[in-house]
Amino acid sequence: MADEPHDTTPATLTPAEAWRKLREGNERFITGSTNHPNQDASRRSALVNTQHPFAVIFGCSDSRLAAEIIFDVGLGDVFVVRTAGHVPDDAALGSLEYSVALLHVPLIVVLGHDSCGAVTATMESFESGEMPPGFIRDLVERITPSVITAQRAGITDVNTTVEEHVKQSTHRLVDSSKIISDAVEAGETAVIGVTYRLAEGKAEMVSGFGNL
Repeated sequence: MADEPHDTTPATLTPAEAWRKLREGNERFITGSTNHPNQDASRRSALVNTQHPFAVIFGCSDSRLAAEIIFDVGLGDVFVVRTAGHVPDDAALGSLEYSVALLHVPLIVVLGHDSCGAVTATMESFESGEMPPGFIRDLVERITPSVITAQRAGITDVNTTVEEHVKQSTHRLVDSSKIISDAVEAGETAVIGVTYRLAEGKAEMVSGFGNL
């Protein structure tokens, strides 16, 4: 609970233990029995000079996808990186590598969700052949390979396409970053893809790399 003593020692969780901790928090969120841990003044003070998050959440920027809320965690628990459509650009990759190399986080969660606007825009662009303006085009271009893969598999609805995009994103992280792939190979970090159901509030793993 929020008023209990806080442990600020470095996290020693395995990737599997980190995922179990997130699943337990998500179950509390689903059932309406959240603890709201690590959200008080003493926790804030304890974290002034240190942080030891047990997971990194690489999620979509959508306002309905607040990681700390849906996994019922608090200050210092998770390192959060967010872009529309969880697109792994250079800044996002650098942030994820920082979490692994310097913070030694044992779990990276790629978090997608139902009715994703970025994936929907990409599907519409792919079907019409028209690209959106500005830097939205960059997002669409980065998500398009996932849309193509989904459609070649006969997938045409947005939510199943989101699931495919989550799977592709986990692959790209491991393929694109030597720091992340080396940590996965060493058993120090796992990378998993998770989809979030807006109506139910449930987060489910759909892909993964590493020891889980």
